[in-house]
Amino acid sequence: MDGRSELTSFLMSRRARLRPDQVGLATYGDRRRVPGLRREELAQLAGVSVTHYVRLEQGKSRNISAEVLDAVAAALELTDDEREYLGNLVHPCHTEPPGPTEVRADLVDLVNSITGAPAYITGRYGNVLTWNSMTATMLYDFTTVAPVLRTWTHPLFLDSDFRAMFCPAEWRQIARYQVAFTRLAWSRHPGDPALAMHLASLREHSAEFCALWDEHDVGAWPPHRVRLDHPELGRLELAVEVMQPGESRDQTFVAFVVTPGSQTESTLRRHAARSERAG
Repeated sequence: MDGRSELTSFLMSRRARLRPDQVGLATYGDRRRVPGLRREELAQLAGVSVTHYVRLEQGKSRNISAEVLDAVAAALELTDDEREYLGNLVHPCHTEPPGPTEVRADLVDLVNSITGAPAYITGRYGNVLTWNSMTATMLYDFTTVAPVLRTWTHPLFLDSDFRAMFCPAEWRQIARYQVAFTRLAWSRHPGDPALAMHLASLREHSAEFCALWDEHDVGAWPPHRVRLDHPELGRLELAVEVMQPGESRDQTFVAFVVTPGSQTESTLRRHAARSERAG
């Protein structure tokens, strides 16, 4: 993607989210050709000149000060992740991407020690680096696909069996989370060829991915809950905890948590017992 055009599209999409009455601006009954705030209204809220803001939105102001950028972000009511994304677009990273990321041995052991629910570690754009046996049993068996396809984006958008475990509303929310996370990752690593190939593949093969991508949502994965209709285990309800091991933003540790005393806990215990006997 081109960073300048993305900056323009992102700022326009954030302006479109806000109505004048939401931010205390009078409209005097004027008719609007486009949704959201006009450029001059946004500049007024941010306390910057219209010319200055227009140059920023057109990607022509790489020397913008941190104070002005903060003022624009505040006027647009950006989240922390969106603020980071805006900063990454204005001041893109030009460093060479590192080589393949290895998972620390102790983290691999931690993932494998979790036997009652899925756990895994992903890389910078949701590429799955290591996973436990319950991930393969309950969610997706990444040993069945080539390493380049070992991301959560691929089964979400391209595997009908995986998608069928979610109701439409739940699938769409999870898909939004994944796309928003991928967009944030792209802004952090715009020169990563693996990430560029990943995006090109999804944009070529999934119209739904393209539609969500064009909404410009940005954000890290939040803790959340999921409900699965598993073809063998039935209805499962779990919490999903998302953490960063150590200080690196390039890896994410994800663990599914079962509520004690729940039906899901009973189901997974019976499944574990059957698996142990079979083994």
